[in-house]
Amino acid sequence: MGLLLCKWFLPLWISAVHPFYLSVTEIRHNAPRKTLEISCRIFSDDLENALKKHYNTSFDIIKPQNRPAVDSMIAQYIGRHLQIRADGKPLSLRYLGYRIEEDATWCFLEITGVPDIKKLDLRNDILYKEHATQSHMIHAIVNNKRQSTKIDNPNAAAGFSF
Repeated sequence: MGLLLCKWFLPLWISAVHPFYLSVTEIRHNAPRKTLEISCRIFSDDLENALKKHYNTSFDIIKPQNRPAVDSMIAQYIGRHLQIRADGKPLSLRYLGYRIEEDATWCFLEITGVPDIKKLDLRNDILYKEHATQSHMIHAIVNNKRQSTKIDNPNAAAGFSF
């Protein structure tokens, strides 16, 4: 009985001691619209806790009483922690909104006025202050060519050439 209990308990204990912190950011160039379409998938509890700490407030990201206030906090937070440059030129993110899907929050952003891209650089340090082991998977799709990379805290820079 003790061995059976140990086999059941040990994986739970290990996962509690070593949590997994990963977000996924996808940047897709829409050439006909001359836009970059950006989505960030972040674990909802991690994002909510970071926003609560950063803004010293309390709310429920899944069922917010004041959705515009939560949208504003997310837009400002992502704007501070995700910067994108195309061909050396800094770009301005426009926050479009978020959607909850299972245990994740999908945040949607857009950058307009981007007719062509040869080089894409970004800095992503979302949740780095909260989690020393935070990682980001980053996918960039330009001219139907997909490139991907992974960055780990404290490294926040990634670049792609097309």
